[in-house]
Amino acid sequence: MSSRWPGPLAAAREEVEPSVFLGGAVLTVVAIGLVAAWPAAAAEQLTAWNTWLWGKLSWLYLWAMFLAVVFCVWLLIGPWGDIRFGGPDDDPDFSYPSVLAMLFSAGLSTGLVFYGPAEALFHYRSGIPFFESGARSAATVPDAIQYTLLHWGISPWSAYLVFGITIGYYVHRADAPIKPSTVFAPFVGVENLDRWWMKPVDILMVVVSVGGVAVSLGFVVTQFLAGLSYNYGVTVGDLGTLLVTVGLTVGFTFSAALGVKRGIRRLSTLNMYLFGTLLAVLFAFGPTAYLLSVGTEAFGGYAGEFVSMSLFTNAGGDGAWVGRWTVFYWAWWFSFAPMIGIFIARICRGRTVRQIAFAGLVGTSAASFPWFVVTGGSSLWAQETGRLDLLGVVAERGIAVVGFPLFEALVPLGGVFSAVYLLLVMTFLVTTVDSTTLSLAMFTTGGDPHPSTANRVVWGTLVGLLTSLLLSTGGIAALQDLVVLLGLPVALVLVLCLVGLVCELEQTRPVLLTERGDDDSRTVADAVADRSPFARRGDD
Repeated sequence: MSSRWPGPLAAAREEVEPSVFLGGAVLTVVAIGLVAAWPAAAAEQLTAWNTWLWGKLSWLYLWAMFLAVVFCVWLLIGPWGDIRFGGPDDDPDFSYPSVLAMLFSAGLSTGLVFYGPAEALFHYRSGIPFFESGARSAATVPDAIQYTLLHWGISPWSAYLVFGITIGYYVHRADAPIKPSTVFAPFVGVENLDRWWMKPVDILMVVVSVGGVAVSLGFVVTQFLAGLSYNYGVTVGDLGTLLVTVGLTVGFTFSAALGVKRGIRRLSTLNMYLFGTLLAVLFAFGPTAYLLSVGTEAFGGYAGEFVSMSLFTNAGGDGAWVGRWTVFYWAWWFSFAPMIGIFIARICRGRTVRQIAFAGLVGTSAASFPWFVVTGGSSLWAQETGRLDLLGVVAERGIAVVGFPLFEALVPLGGVFSAVYLLLVMTFLVTTVDSTTLSLAMFTTGGDPHPSTANRVVWGTLVGLLTSLLLSTGGIAALQDLVVLLGLPVALVLVLCLVGLVCELEQTRPVLLTERGDDDSRTVADAVADRSPFARRGDD
């Protein structure tokens, strides 16, 4: 043919699962389109539903996440941790530092730069029902950081790991397709995952996933525009918002199109350098002794009160604070869990369950905890001492701008580091959304681990356009409420994952003994190998 495009487009058309691709895309456009068309009415209705949910079902979100944490800690310390994703001789596709960087950049990074300097400040302003300390008091400072650590610590990564380890186990040990419905393999069998009655699961996960991505993208585009306005006095209207979103969309679509090794891995490494530099500079030139003091107290409280905070529903009150913060976060993480789980499955071959659990629980927390202590603690110190009225900045300019005056005021060459912070906002956005776009492309092609470039571009473009629409119409706030509702079915699926994976991993223990050479019997190993042949997949 004379055109260069029909070939790639034909390949994309042939690889997609039509019902999942079209069904997911249409339902997503309809849902987000309704929110964008009537943002005020949507926000009012969704808020009413969420108010009911906070009072009646917040316990479900909290218990689902807590059980995920308990399970992942057991994977870290128990015998199942030695199970390998793939055959006993499979080599890892990526170095362990690369795995850590990619997981960190894909999982929480956009939230880190948006909420890092600001969340503890909000808790300080309002007070926290879990504690007896009052609002805007010195005693509230470590409490505010402590609750921030709960929201951004091992809990969200436990949700991601449950999905990722379940999918990765069946993909690399049973040659299952790499898609969300694979989590039901313990109940229906790998051979039934392509049946028509499994398609609704993947369609639902498309809608949930795009909703979660759009919220993240909306937050960070807002922060990027706030940084342009604060640092350089550049303000844009609806058309400018559209153009900036499209430009960022081109960036993450291009990275996703390059694949994991050439795009996502390299940009994730750059993220970690920028992230580490900003963290070190603010720690060194900020209130170092103060940060060490309140950070130690906050971490001690997090460790000692983790269970009670995780299951705190504010039953004696109206539950609104827990609903606005903890339940929203848990639902947001649940909405991301299928996508990040797919991404974990894509990069985990050759690693053991313990290595991936360690990367998710310990590795990411070792990076995120210092960030929230240093940025959140510096914000609280600046507010408490009168160095900066950051609450006044929030009232005037919004939550998205908090990090820029913080770096500008507390470190030498503050304008330069404020600009570096803006760059980190952009690069973290690109790596988070390109990994999720890659996941969307994978599970709308029936589980192909190497979806075509055209497919990735389609999903990247759709996510970017829908986010632009929401930003232009003021629908992001309503979409946040919708994400809380969409997180509910994912929480139920997560609990089913736990049950199925426990049964499957316990049955795998005899095979594990054989792989390690601890058992001379080949009968069980051969039987399971026949059922779940080790599959080696090509590189991206």
